[in-house]
Amino acid sequence: MPRVRVSVEPKRLDPDYLRRQLEVEGCGSVVSFVGLTRGVDDGITVERLEFDAWEEKLPEVLNNLAELAVDQFGVYSVVMAHRTGSVGPSEPIVCIHVGSVHRSEGFEACSWLIDELKRQAPLWKKEVRSDGEIWKAGLG
Repeated sequence: MPRVRVSVEPKRLDPDYLRRQLEVEGCGSVVSFVGLTRGVDDGITVERLEFDAWEEKLPEVLNNLAELAVDQFGVYSVVMAHRTGSVGPSEPIVCIHVGSVHRSEGFEACSWLIDELKRQAPLWKKEVRSDGEIWKAGLG
């Protein structure tokens, strides 16, 4: 199994399936982050989020981040996936699993990965709410 796997999912993201794709030979820790669509934001009902992406660039950015995390934090493996398209309340948007020998580097890498993904990934998010639609600022 590869030590780094990334995917862009236009229809459905399954964190449990992705977890099974993580290489954990010799690992003592798996740290995971799953981001979900909130059903309420600032007291307003959220019907869905709509994600647009630079489709050709997004997998490259995710892969580069995962490879950097392996090198920088000394973790063993990373699986990352992000949704595009329409994502309803309580549905997964993003998933990161990190396999590491010890938990401390796994937590550091996972935290760094979600922060950098939100900073670097060529994704744009529109929130469709009961009171209209708004584009959320920034990437990710």
